[in-house]
Amino acid sequence: MTNLIGISGSLRQDSLNTMLLEGMTELMPDGATLVVRSIADVPLYNGDLDVDGGPSSVRALKDAIKAADGLVIATPEYNYGIPGVLKNAIDWVSRPAFKSVLSGKPVAIVGASPGIVGTARAQAELRNVLFGTLAEVFPYPEVLVGQGRQRLADDQVTDEGTRKAIAEMLERYVVRVRRSA
Repeated sequence: MTNLIGISGSLRQDSLNTMLLEGMTELMPDGATLVVRSIADVPLYNGDLDVDGGPSSVRALKDAIKAADGLVIATPEYNYGIPGVLKNAIDWVSRPAFKSVLSGKPVAIVGASPGIVGTARAQAELRNVLFGTLAEVFPYPEVLVGQGRQRLADDQVTDEGTRKAIAEMLERYVVRVRRSA
């Protein structure tokens, strides 16, 4: 069984990106699961608190990522970049530097936006951040869900073309994750 964890860079109750991850859970290939985990309880990074793995919520997130075979991050795009809460969570789990739970971890990036561009700029920025953690960023196919309000509803991917694109990405990503195991 291939076990993936998904985190959304949005804390909103009706977040398109959380909805995208939840919708992806039903599109997983056979023998693979995706569990969505919130980062809402991760405090602002403070190096003074970065002892013994950090606060309990950070240790729990690190443990969940470590236990998973791969990580799927759904990022919104705020002002052409990634949300501060997502960067903050990555800063926490990237410790200790170059030896963290992200080092060597296969990571897929997806994103949904109400606009037509999707989250292209945020995904590019997130790739750069993840390269600094030594994560293995999955390059292709990309999932950029533009016009997300027309393609996602009630924690499901409602648009058939989008479902097909996501299923194809997940199939290829799971193959990649299994190769690295």
